[in-house]
Amino acid sequence: MLATTPTAKGYSDRKELHQTAARPRERTAPIERYGEGIAALASGLLIAAAWTLGGHSQAWSIALYCAAFVVGGFAKAKEGLQTLFYERDLDVNLLMIVAAVGAAGIGYWTEGAVLIFIFALSGALETYTMDRSRRDISSLMELTPETAVVLRDGAEAAVSVRELEAGDLVVVKPGERIPADGVVVEGVSAVNQASITGESVPADKEPGDEVFAGTLNGQGALVVEVTRPGEASLFSRIIRLVQEAESEKPVSQLFMERFERYYARAVILLSLLLIVLPPVALGWTWQQALYKAMVFLVVASPCALVASIMPAVLSAISSSARRGMLFKGGAHLENLGRTQVVAFDKTGTLTTGSPVVTDVIPLQDQGENELLRVAASLESLSEHPLAKAIVEAARERALPLERPAEFQADTGWGLRAKLRGDAWKIGKPAYLDSRFATETVRETIRRLEREGKTVTVMQNDRGAAGIIALRDRIRPEAKAAVAALKRQGVKVAMLTGDQPGTAEAIAREAGIDWVYAGLLPEDKTDKIKELRQTYGYVTMVGDGVNDAPALATATVGIAMGAGGSDAALETAGVVLLQNDLRKIAGAIALGKRTMNIVKQNMAFALGVIVLLIAANFVQGLALPLGVVGHEGSTILVILNGLRLLRSPDRTGLAG
Repeated sequence: MLATTPTAKGYSDRKELHQTAARPRERTAPIERYGEGIAALASGLLIAAAWTLGGHSQAWSIALYCAAFVVGGFAKAKEGLQTLFYERDLDVNLLMIVAAVGAAGIGYWTEGAVLIFIFALSGALETYTMDRSRRDISSLMELTPETAVVLRDGAEAAVSVRELEAGDLVVVKPGERIPADGVVVEGVSAVNQASITGESVPADKEPGDEVFAGTLNGQGALVVEVTRPGEASLFSRIIRLVQEAESEKPVSQLFMERFERYYARAVILLSLLLIVLPPVALGWTWQQALYKAMVFLVVASPCALVASIMPAVLSAISSSARRGMLFKGGAHLENLGRTQVVAFDKTGTLTTGSPVVTDVIPLQDQGENELLRVAASLESLSEHPLAKAIVEAARERALPLERPAEFQADTGWGLRAKLRGDAWKIGKPAYLDSRFATETVRETIRRLEREGKTVTVMQNDRGAAGIIALRDRIRPEAKAAVAALKRQGVKVAMLTGDQPGTAEAIAREAGIDWVYAGLLPEDKTDKIKELRQTYGYVTMVGDGVNDAPALATATVGIAMGAGGSDAALETAGVVLLQNDLRKIAGAIALGKRTMNIVKQNMAFALGVIVLLIAANFVQGLALPLGVVGHEGSTILVILNGLRLLRSPDRTGLAG
């Protein structure tokens, strides 16, 4: 049974949950952790003892039944009364307690006590779902070390993780957890990143590779330069996102909670009418009428209906979080299951966001290596991603670089500088002096752009000196991810600010049919609005600040967690921790499976209620059968929802 008011403990009281999650190193006492289950078990034992003594001592039997009522029903009775007095409303807790007490009032002690027992048992199962998710948070938070060893002035010093700052050098010894996000500057090791990415196979790390807080270092020692300390780390953001996920409910659950309030009132009213009208109009005895009313009160209560949604949703969220896909709330899971179109940003999402040099074309008497050496020397003072790619390509070839003189950057175009006394320019094709743009040069540029490459042109005093082409690398899993979405009947689009030629080349390689290129951030937002008007449910996948408006406009926004901007992570409803695009199809499948289970639960619960009500009025239903049928259906729908805690391979999230 779900207590749906803000004062109830179940799924609505988030304050206690967040307080518990904020104290990761405190251990929950067993009596607190398993309290509901212990109470249900104790109630069952008292009922068994009372039933055994029934033939020997009626007084002792009733006393034990009363004890079973108190032990098993105290917590739910308290919640129901709080709802009644503080919220001026009714919930299923109060309905069940009234039904149990009513059954005992007409002499059906065993039936009333069994109702309390099964009611407490189903409540314990629901609490298990929430506790499972709470334990996931606590176990995550406990992975964060409290201290770190920092290199300062050549000496090691132990400091609190909270004192770390960007730029600090941290020593991570074999077997220790990495205390903050950073980049390896010294050492080689294998790092177990399962807490972040869900992948059980350790990732090899060497200088230049990124590492994350909370991950476990292997056999090698590492020196890590901190890039995101403390609360800014990816690990801390993960914890906050999981906490947020538990406090947001899907639309179906919010509707069910509103429905429950009106339904509970209707059940109470009809029960009262059943007590009053049949003795007057049909000549029933008061005991017959009261018995029928108690059976009706039990079988008509919406316990199973209310429990049809959140156990399944929370199980799915918990399962996906352990496998690298974080949902900020059940609403996003529900909407993702209805997705008709997935729109991808290009740079940093479909591609790695790290361009590489693909072509070096000399136009004068220099060879490829000499041209690349000059280009890298000119670009060595620039922070532009293309400049860094050119410098990296020269270093891979072990080419010696020189420091340019009279360096001057023309923002948005390129740069000019002198090298060994010669004046050079390097930048976009339009940056090339028009007198040097021969037809041969223009045709070479057009050919490279048709291949989806970004072109950089060099010139010196003698004319156009060379052309360097770069291309962003498509993620290895992008093609498989797009194919998996198409197999599900989901349409795939690309939204990018890049030029059409480059965008279309990347789209062809990934297997994407719809390409919208040359878009500013507001253009991406407008395109998402258009897609929503046509297809209804649209999911946007992005990583940058410029993607945030589109992520917010889409039905569901998915942010790339590793390396994604803070704006994207805060705006999106779902975070893809390890940037594995294949998990998007798995998440959509998980959303569909969750909604199918919810529909199964609701259809089953409603069918049982209708069947039991009909049996009560048409043929007469014994209260014990009503109790078992009603509470049994509640337990079954909860167990059906808990299936989502396992079988990750069926969702596609495991790989």
